[in-house]
Amino acid sequence: MNINGKKVVVQKSQQALYEFLSDLKNFEKLMPDSIQKFEVDGDSFLFGLKGMPEIRLILKEKTPYSNITLGAASSKLDFHLVADITAIDANSCEAQLDFNGEFNMMMAMMVKKPLTTFIETLTENMEKL
Repeated sequence: MNINGKKVVVQKSQQALYEFLSDLKNFEKLMPDSIQKFEVDGDSFLFGLKGMPEIRLILKEKTPYSNITLGAASSKLDFHLVADITAIDANSCEAQLDFNGEFNMMMAMMVKKPLTTFIETLTENMEKL
């Protein structure tokens, strides 16, 4: 299952946004208002949203200034959250979040809507930075 977030323009340089997202504590600023738990532990963070199970994301891969990939810590749910960052000019960049997960059909049907809303919220909050 793939969910492609919309591309947004962020009023930060490509490097500044990359560094912001590389510091996992900053993901708390992008989370929906319904966040009930957020804890950073080294190269991972745990978050809980109202009515959803807690999820731990691990920093899997970084390509300086253009890509950050987070992945699920649990092998039960295999997915990645990918942030692609493209420079526009010295003070702005374009960013897009993509979710890629391997779910059975039943699970995909259950999680598609809340995950789409989650990606939209992260994207909207990133645009406001």
